[in-house]
Amino acid sequence: MTSDLTTAAAVPPPRTSSAEEAFATPVLRVGLLDQSSPGEVLAAAVRHAERMGYTDKRKRDLRRGVPVILDWLASHPGEGWQERWLASHADTDLGWLSTIPAGSTTGVVHRRGTNVAGIASLLLNQVILPSHGFLAAYSSLTLFRDVWRSIQPEVFDRILQQANNDGMVERRLIEGMNVLSKLVLHTGRGPDQLTPEDFEDFRHWGLAKNGLLPHGIYPAWDLLRGVGILPKTVSYKAFQHQGQRPTAELVDRYQLRCKPVRDALVRYLEERRPSLDYVTFQHLIIHLVSSFWADIEAHHPEVDSLQLPEEVATAWKERMKYVTKRTDKPRPRKNYLNLLVQVRSFYLDIQEWALEDPSWAPHAVPSPVRRGDTDGMQKHRRRTRANMHQRVRERLPHLPVLVDAAERHRTAQEALLAAARAVPIGERFEHDGVPYLRFIYKTWARNTSRSRPEAVMVENLATGEKLDLFQTEDDAFWSWAVIETLRHTGIRREELLEITHLALVSYRLADTGELVPLLQIVPAKSNEERLLLISPELASVLATIITRLRKANGGTIPLTSQYDPHERTFGPILPHLFQRRTRGHRNEVMSHTTVQNLLDATLARTGLRDAAGEPLKYTPHDFRRMFATEAVTGGLPVHIAARLLGHEDLSTTQAYLAVFQEDLIRSYRLFLDQRRSLRPAAEYRDPTDDEWREFQQHFALRKLELGTCGRPYGTPCKHEHACIRCPMLRVDPAQRARLIEIIRSLTERIAEAKLNGWLGEEEGLRVSLEAARNKLTAMERTRNQSTTRIADLGIPQIRKP
Repeated sequence: MTSDLTTAAAVPPPRTSSAEEAFATPVLRVGLLDQSSPGEVLAAAVRHAERMGYTDKRKRDLRRGVPVILDWLASHPGEGWQERWLASHADTDLGWLSTIPAGSTTGVVHRRGTNVAGIASLLLNQVILPSHGFLAAYSSLTLFRDVWRSIQPEVFDRILQQANNDGMVERRLIEGMNVLSKLVLHTGRGPDQLTPEDFEDFRHWGLAKNGLLPHGIYPAWDLLRGVGILPKTVSYKAFQHQGQRPTAELVDRYQLRCKPVRDALVRYLEERRPSLDYVTFQHLIIHLVSSFWADIEAHHPEVDSLQLPEEVATAWKERMKYVTKRTDKPRPRKNYLNLLVQVRSFYLDIQEWALEDPSWAPHAVPSPVRRGDTDGMQKHRRRTRANMHQRVRERLPHLPVLVDAAERHRTAQEALLAAARAVPIGERFEHDGVPYLRFIYKTWARNTSRSRPEAVMVENLATGEKLDLFQTEDDAFWSWAVIETLRHTGIRREELLEITHLALVSYRLADTGELVPLLQIVPAKSNEERLLLISPELASVLATIITRLRKANGGTIPLTSQYDPHERTFGPILPHLFQRRTRGHRNEVMSHTTVQNLLDATLARTGLRDAAGEPLKYTPHDFRRMFATEAVTGGLPVHIAARLLGHEDLSTTQAYLAVFQEDLIRSYRLFLDQRRSLRPAAEYRDPTDDEWREFQQHFALRKLELGTCGRPYGTPCKHEHACIRCPMLRVDPAQRARLIEIIRSLTERIAEAKLNGWLGEEEGLRVSLEAARNKLTAMERTRNQSTTRIADLGIPQIRKP
């Protein structure tokens, strides 16, 4: 039976689109004694009570309660006890436990107690099979514990023994065992006959009831995994994981009405899918299906072809400029140009494919996005890059503050945890001037043998805050580990979570024979692995992580599987370093959300704020950009930095580098000093007195009657000192009257030359007159502009971070 179940568990059950669909066609379940007579049922109940060793009072209540409940059920229609149970609505309303008369017993309390004993016996003997809703409302811990002793007790004993060996804490163990008891009572099968479909049915019920996953479903699955009833290599998260969905299913989520366009979109996306990763493919679907065609159908239902009228295309482009939500005000869409590019590429690809495949011809229509609509894409990219650089400039100076805050908080939490562990439960103690009280919850005190031995609960007597110091110390440690690893490696968040103990390798240098530690990085984007040199600081961090994991797990690093939310796949089972004990009984690799939450918690303690006064926020990718900027500004060649970051193109690495103003000045001065040291010293000697006098005399000679000559130093005059014609002449405004007199004199001389027939003289004078008038016009324009009032804005000040 176990082998059959293993095969069934390896194949995911049929998925339903909603919880309502899962319960649309319920299957009638019947118990082992569904067709038995009342006498046979009562006899079985008595034998069960004797076998279980019930007290005399409980046996009396059972003998009274079972016949009364059976008589009441017999008054309802049905072929068996299960049908009568459903017809009486006892499965949905528990009020009957206090209203059904129980023989000669009087009083509500006695009557309810007798009925409770009777219904418990009927459930344990599987006369009726209750629904999940009934068991949730009934909520009897005594009933669930009796299931362990009544139905295949040897299997439940094996499950409990394995849970003890695995170190599952009491709270999680009880939750998991209660879920197994519910599934056994609900299905009428033993624990070794439970299937993954039973867990899915329970999960769908919980989601339909309140949108939440039922408590205890994860440890219940792990309990069956531990004894081999379910596959040991498949976690419940992996079982319910849907993986990458088919293209048609992703498109049909948007319920498109126009089938020809829907089919064309599915076919086009199928063509593009092999060349894209899954997350990029999903973004493409959002752009083409949701933002484009679904929006067209919502606002223009009459359109039934990809060939859009001009007014429809224009209206769509106007709508896409803004993001509109029900709760928020419309805001400009940041990826507007990217959306237009995707839609235009969609139309152009079909036009190109139609040349080779005529089946695309019906959809080869003009694109609603013209070439000019995407103008500004380069500007948008430059703006994005500038914002990214500014983000680095704003965060890099604060990095030492963040690192120091993480280190101090980790040290403080370690000291507080050690101080609390040294104090007995119920005693007060003081740490760093703050009074604390160590306590334990009453529910944990009942089962001190396995009730979270690692938990250390204290109450801050100054503020009244209750803390789980084991959890706070764990959060502080992993916050420090995440920040230190990210800033020393510059790896991506996905690569951080994929680091394993096997990634620590060594390399022996050929020239010196020195053994160098290296960190092997699994590629998150490209298909090329890379190695990073482990610095002493990084080596200390990794060694601390490994020591902590070994100490908490019996000297070994647990094997875990890392889930990639982008590709929706589970990786191989490996000794991952960034794993934590979750849900109280197993280790899991951190999620992307957990990494960000750890960063946010550390930032909140620093109190850092940006230039606008808002709380400063770091993302894991910010550490990657800061690592690249620090490495290159520190002297590392950019092509080496590209190899460390895993970039195939240097331009990608250069986009990461944010240049600070101080670095610009310092680097350029260093460049000048280096160049000066390589050039002959004679080029940088001080000028002699004669050379300096000649230079000053040169400028004195360039002072002209009308203004100043702009001719370069040491060059001859190419206009034979006809300054009025020379564009290098800068007329002094004080010589305006003199310039007007020259213009009048030139006019008179032109008249004289014309009268005497001096044609050559007349032409030369006209050129000089035209140049003089231009000089006067330019001077008048300059004088008019100079009278404009200028507002002095002052010199902008650069604020130091």
